Amino acid sequence: MRIALISEHASPLAALGGVDAGGQNVHVAALALALAERGNDVVVHTRRTCPGQPCAVPMAPGVTVEHVPAGPAEPLPKDELLPYMAEFGAHLARAWKTEPPDVAHAHFWMSGLATLTAAEPLGIPVVQTYHALGTVKRRWQGEADTSPPSRIAIERDIGRRAVAVVATCSDEVRELVAMGVPRDRIAVVPCGVDLGLFRPDGPAFPRGDRPRVLSIGRLVPRKGVDTVVRALRQVPRAELVIAGGDPGDEESVRLRTLARDLGLGDRVRLIGSVRRAEVPGLMRSADVLVTVPWYEPFGIVPVEAMACGVPVIASAVGGHLDTVAERGVLVPPRRPRALSRALADLLTRPGLRAALSAAGVRWARARYGWPGIAEQTESVYRNLAGGRLGALAAAEG
Repeated sequence: MRIALISEHASPLAALGGVDAGGQNVHVAALALALAERGNDVVVHTRRTCPGQPCAVPMAPGVTVEHVPAGPAEPLPKDELLPYMAEFGAHLARAWKTEPPDVAHAHFWMSGLATLTAAEPLGIPVVQTYHALGTVKRRWQGEADTSPPSRIAIERDIGRRAVAVVATCSDEVRELVAMGVPRDRIAVVPCGVDLGLFRPDGPAFPRGDRPRVLSIGRLVPRKGVDTVVRALRQVPRAELVIAGGDPGDEESVRLRTLARDLGLGDRVRLIGSVRRAEVPGLMRSADVLVTVPWYEPFGIVPVEAMACGVPVIASAVGGHLDTVAERGVLVPPRRPRALSRALADLLTRPGLRAALSAAGVRWARARYGWPGIAEQTESVYRNLAGGRLGALAAAEG
């Protein structure tokens, strides 16, 4: 198949760890590679962010990344990109008029807007993956939500116009149906993990005698890392290692100040961004990984940790309800006392940690390898032609 993946702000070639560079970048890159390994021809369309970027970059056999001229050729926060989606869509329309893909799979809502603009007049079927929903973001962030005011209405429209919507977890299906997206157009395909990289055997980062708690990911307030810092007060001896962001950015400074004010300066370390190849070693050095965002569309970090054999404590939100339940410990978001009790219990029970470690490895390897995720995604594409998505949804539900 000729497959177009559209990811307007999250380039598969981008360095990770920035405010707008995280799980979607990894997802799009890994999905493209896995689809190509199945014999498909994949082009990833992402926005040009500097003047010197070539129009097209070969990423791997069968995968090309195209830099789309839409707006200024410079990095911009994703919430400022909406005015340039018409230009993005017009570029896609020109390219697809002469060489149309068999299917266009949009990632994030603005990608969906640009993709539908280009694809609908040409009869190209559009698949949408949101990665995050404006309704959920608005519910948790309120006035702090910087999304364009029209986001929720546009997301509803995209969900009704796309031929299929790929949700990454069961919680997202409920949100989509509440938005008015027809249930028979929704298929659930989770995010995947590189099981060759994230595995229990292998080197681990050096550490001391203190029990080690790890938090890793983008450093933005909604990730709830401050909850982990506050919980550490009730977990004597343990150290908290926070990976992600840059030492001088606003959230890093806020967390470092909070730790100092709570008298935890000697037990909380912010180490900044870690190269992806080094993440498994950092995870394997921890006794437990904690990820307690206020909301989480899927949450790949806990699955990566489970694949490394590291016990996980996660907030009971979004994708965590599918991935961590019964194979880790779920706690309410923004509840430091509940988290401290879970941490204290897990750190003092090596037998429980061993059991969760083994269960997590089995679950990650059985369910989240990228070859299987690509096969499921490709089946959605192929089912479009035969009108079998409704049957797929009925079988899932």
